[in-house]
Amino acid sequence: MARWRVGVDSGGTFTDVCLFDEEAGRVEVWKVSSTPDDPSRGIAQGVEEGMRRVAPDADQPGASVAYFGHGTTVATNALIQHRGVKTGLVTTDGFRDLLEIGRQKRPDLYDMQADKPPTLVSRDLRHEVPERVRHDGRIDLALDEDRMRAAAKALKEAGVKAIAVSFLYGFIRPEHEKRAVEILREEMPEVFISAGHEIAPEFREFERLSTVVLNAYLGPVMRNYIERLTPRLRDIGMTATPHLTQSNGGVIGFGTAAEMPVRAVLSGPSTGVVGAQAIGALAGYEDLITFDMGGTSTDVALLNGGACKLTSEAIVHGYPIKAPMLDIHTVGAGGGSIAYIDAGGLLKVGPRSCGADPGPVCYGRGNTEPATTDANVVLQTLNPEYLLAGRMKVDQSLAKAAIARLAEKLGLGVMETAQGIISVVTANMARAIRVISVQRGYDPRDYTLMAFGGAGPLHAARLARELDMKRVLVPPYPGILCAMGLLLTDLRADFAATKLLPATPASVGEVAAAFDGLATRATEWFAHEEIAPADRHLTRTADMRYAGQNYELAVPLPEGPVTAATIATLAEGFAEAHKQRYGFIAEGEPVQLVTLRLEATGRVKKAELKSFPDAGPDASGAIIGEREVWFPEAGAFVATPIYARDKLRPGNSFTGPAIVEQMDTTTVVLPGMSARVDAYLNLILEVAA
Repeated sequence: MARWRVGVDSGGTFTDVCLFDEEAGRVEVWKVSSTPDDPSRGIAQGVEEGMRRVAPDADQPGASVAYFGHGTTVATNALIQHRGVKTGLVTTDGFRDLLEIGRQKRPDLYDMQADKPPTLVSRDLRHEVPERVRHDGRIDLALDEDRMRAAAKALKEAGVKAIAVSFLYGFIRPEHEKRAVEILREEMPEVFISAGHEIAPEFREFERLSTVVLNAYLGPVMRNYIERLTPRLRDIGMTATPHLTQSNGGVIGFGTAAEMPVRAVLSGPSTGVVGAQAIGALAGYEDLITFDMGGTSTDVALLNGGACKLTSEAIVHGYPIKAPMLDIHTVGAGGGSIAYIDAGGLLKVGPRSCGADPGPVCYGRGNTEPATTDANVVLQTLNPEYLLAGRMKVDQSLAKAAIARLAEKLGLGVMETAQGIISVVTANMARAIRVISVQRGYDPRDYTLMAFGGAGPLHAARLARELDMKRVLVPPYPGILCAMGLLLTDLRADFAATKLLPATPASVGEVAAAFDGLATRATEWFAHEEIAPADRHLTRTADMRYAGQNYELAVPLPEGPVTAATIATLAEGFAEAHKQRYGFIAEGEPVQLVTLRLEATGRVKKAELKSFPDAGPDASGAIIGEREVWFPEAGAFVATPIYARDKLRPGNSFTGPAIVEQMDTTTVVLPGMSARVDAYLNLILEVAA
């Protein structure tokens, strides 16, 4: 019996399933509508339907699943919608209001009406206890256990479901936090508890506090979700150990994910980057800008030399998070983004989305506000009759009527308004790409745009043209690349220790000792995850800055023992990184090591993508029809050939205008562009010479 590796990406609109046959090497894909009321239901349904298609004779559809990886937006959506649990906070005496004060930064400097995101713990649930640890680890004031117990009883009486514990300098000396957790467990054994030294053992008290509070706030939500999903998978016969994606692109077991949901806030988008990295390397394009456009949002990232940078801190939906994550930038632009006219009479699109239900107007489920998908159905870049290879019918007349109402208010024609929606969405996405490229010293024209997600290939050509990029790569299964990425990634964990040290030979001993401590923790994690010694890999980096700077840059540490030469190499690497990011080097200024990091990778068996022999340039056998498609370049409908993606073979080539259809997405090839298929069935679009 065939053994299948299954990856599932649960998004706001669709749940994508990728199935890989370990023996034959074939890949199958499946999509079902997401079930926002209980995402686990849609996941189990998608796996069951997908497995019944590839193993129809099996008694139980999940019995032949050898590996199950899963990316989810549960934590993200709970944060966006503020649907976490009632949370309490225990912190050092005098720091009760730090969560609200933050860094005293305005989100928009000159916007007098700018709103801060809601504070996740109300003031009456924030308790102070006397204790004080100094920055060097000395204890000035021991923990007042009586006050700690009183705080625990008060929070119990208030009915909180989760508690965050974060003391000043608890990351240097965690005894007080550990004792506080013990007391809380004695008084409230059923409550979810997060402690700073476990979740974010790094300096910067506000960001650490925010991360711990978020973990507590989301903890019961993630735990309940996993507790619902686990039996559903068991009911369809699955015995494989399930894994969940982290924001850093690696995967962890369900148990760890339930305790550290803050590590999975970017769970879904991160696997798309991992998949893009693997496919780009095979195709020979390692300098990539990834463009993942789904139903609700668009995620972009930059891969330089085949690697996406990790960031140790980010602001996600207004809340600072100190956790390792791939450097992904998100904007509210997707197929479900709603078009409207603002108070100034201008056309805007998103970030509000119609979601999976009711969905765009063309779905016929009651929505009356046109979305990006409706514009594409009217322009006929999308099939005006059905999506998902016929499984989902659409009503073009409903979309046209909705856009006509918008066009009347704008004083434009229906087709101009539909194209205007696409132009606004394209501008939003181009702005996101400039954030991760131009603003960081990279020229997008030097990169290949890799388009995926259900709507990415549909908009990629126009986005590339907007950014003057010359090449677009569309992988074979772009609509489910995030799910496929789950089959191309390893187990990963990240460990950190803050050590504020000068980048001089005098720091060698402390740096070496700190990394030895991190290596011990990594070894324990390897053992817990049952990773064989031959499959273990460690990568070291150091966050560095000039003395007095507010923010750091990550610099890789050379392999081998830490010596004076190691410190010198770090200093050189920091100077190079600083020049790349900021354009200058401050000669003679003292450089500091701030946080030392260790990335532990447990290699697992992954899906292997196969190449195919060249079938020649003639692509006429893949043409399945012709459709009138509106192109603004012509200002009219143009008769456009429709190609079936599954009929295109390696070596096939054709020129635009053209439409390529497949079950999980549609690719638009603009006039003046050429398209060819490579050995791995990637579709490469290029500006014609």
